[in-house]
Amino acid sequence: MGYPRLGGEGGKGGDVWVVAHNKMTLKQLKDRYPQKRFVAGEGANSRVSALKGSKGKDCEIPVPVGISINDENGKIIGELNKEKDRILVAEGGLGGKLLTNFLPLKGQKRVIHLDLKLIADIGLVGFPNAGKSSLLSKISHAKPAIADYAFTTLKPELGKIMYNDFKQISVADLPGLIEGAHMNKGMGHKFLKHIERTKQLLFVVDVSGFQLSSQTQYRTAFETILLLSKELGLYREELQTKPALLAVNKMDLPDAQDKFHILMNQLQNPKDFLHLFEKNMIPERTVEFQHIIPISAVTGEGIDELKDCIRKSLDEHTNQENDAYHKKQLLNLRISNTVSYSELPSKNAVTSARIDIT
Repeated sequence: MGYPRLGGEGGKGGDVWVVAHNKMTLKQLKDRYPQKRFVAGEGANSRVSALKGSKGKDCEIPVPVGISINDENGKIIGELNKEKDRILVAEGGLGGKLLTNFLPLKGQKRVIHLDLKLIADIGLVGFPNAGKSSLLSKISHAKPAIADYAFTTLKPELGKIMYNDFKQISVADLPGLIEGAHMNKGMGHKFLKHIERTKQLLFVVDVSGFQLSSQTQYRTAFETILLLSKELGLYREELQTKPALLAVNKMDLPDAQDKFHILMNQLQNPKDFLHLFEKNMIPERTVEFQHIIPISAVTGEGIDELKDCIRKSLDEHTNQENDAYHKKQLLNLRISNTVSYSELPSKNAVTSARIDIT
């Protein structure tokens, strides 16, 4: 409340902030605050001894890094991608003052949704049983579930590739895609939302092709790549423009070399083959692979080359981002200098400083 007789202003209500912490998990948040209700403090009333009421205490909601915050209509309020990142989600009301007839205004009240997306350098993309989990265990210290059936990965697994110079690259093994994933079939959106946060994609395909079950159609390795690209594009077009590599797995199988040569011919000359497929299989734009590496997650063939290619691709991408940032900074500096030069006063001009005090 304000103090009308002396014109005192009441304190503003506290704000509600969402703050990122590295050691926080969504489970800890849920266990610690089962009611899921967060209220900031009230502002202090204006009084004779303190005409300006103090602001109410802010409320901070601790969340894990990598959180996306949406309002109740699904609109994104913001994302917190590093430690101590914070975002205002509900603002405290104004304290009583002349403008409000010395009555306080109610603070903001809203419902928010917290959506955690995995952050990784590389995201493994492939249909079930392409050998993604086996590959992750081969290139990193992760120990994902591995078995000879589809859908062994039901939740994201994260591993780190360790290099001799102590460089580390994080790799996410995500649940296998299926046709129709963009419409939330199978693990659908649970898979695709994590792909958005990865810097680059590593497609993993079985050189012999893929068949989910005896009731579904067999797909060659080339068809598999087309369908994976299609699913990514239908969910979010930008995913098709992410830097991508291709690991052609299971090269230890009979006739693998012949099948790999056929696949390379199809990838190098896609227009010669696209007319052979149904229109609904062909993506709007095909993913361009920076490197194509034949591997065997079982025997270890091609694994070292793959690790080198992953690092090279990420380093190139980082250099491009740094160059783009420096060019932007230089451009801003030039614009700033041009504006400053054009605004220099003439010799006869009279300049005066003005300070407004409110």
